[in-house]
Amino acid sequence: MMAPDIRLSKIGQISMRAKDLARATAFYRDRLGLPYLFSAGPLAFFDCGGTRLMLGLAESPEFDHSGSVLYFNVPDIEAAYTAMQQRGVVFIREPHLIAKMPDHELWMAFFRDSEENTLAIMAERR
Repeated sequence: MMAPDIRLSKIGQISMRAKDLARATAFYRDRLGLPYLFSAGPLAFFDCGGTRLMLGLAESPEFDHSGSVLYFNVPDIEAAYTAMQQRGVVFIREPHLIAKMPDHELWMAFFRDSEENTLAIMAERR
């Protein structure tokens, strides 16, 4: 019997650790403006354009570390940068050019969440 040809393509959920769930929930909801979906025990869920973000307390010491970098697409990086600063987001680095592609430029700005995870906003300029 042949194995089915299964290909992964869409991320359904991303998990980020939190040390203080109430503080992290407030940061993602109020400062980043992500739509809050629901909470279940020590977990909080947000919608990131169809991909679910799960914030949770570490189940055990081996899971208590910073998570992967999340890159949020924004249409206007300078406007997003300014608006987020006004909501109390502290950036590590201001918007800057990452790469010149044949049909666009890739710009990013990095910041940390309330739990010290690194995040970024990114824009593709034509």
